[in-house]
Amino acid sequence: MRCRSAAERSAAGRERGSVTAEFAAAVPAVILLLACSLVCVQLAGQQVLMQDAAADAARSLGRGDPTTAAAALVGRAVPGARLAAATAGDLVCATVTATPRGSIAALLGATLRARSCALAGGL
Repeated sequence: MRCRSAAERSAAGRERGSVTAEFAAAVPAVILLLACSLVCVQLAGQQVLMQDAAADAARSLGRGDPTTAAAALVGRAVPGARLAAATAGDLVCATVTATPRGSIAALLGATLRARSCALAGGL
């Protein structure tokens, strides 16, 4: 069995705890990355809900339903969303806008928007 010299022991003592320091520096970066990923997934889910609500509203408006009925559809699907209706030739378009719920994006003032069009006349 070989004994370590005093120089080897002091070098080992200086490196002691370096893994702990590196781990402590990496953990906040990993947590931040996970938080950003979760916010992005949440925003994507809300965007899908808004796109579905815009499609439902456009079909409703295309059938000739009043704007209030289409707005009620949007309100049930995405609470707090606003509906804007427009016509473009034979198409009726619905644009749904809302601020993200319960995320950092809402604090930053982000706005989600979805648009869908349907053929006017109920066909």
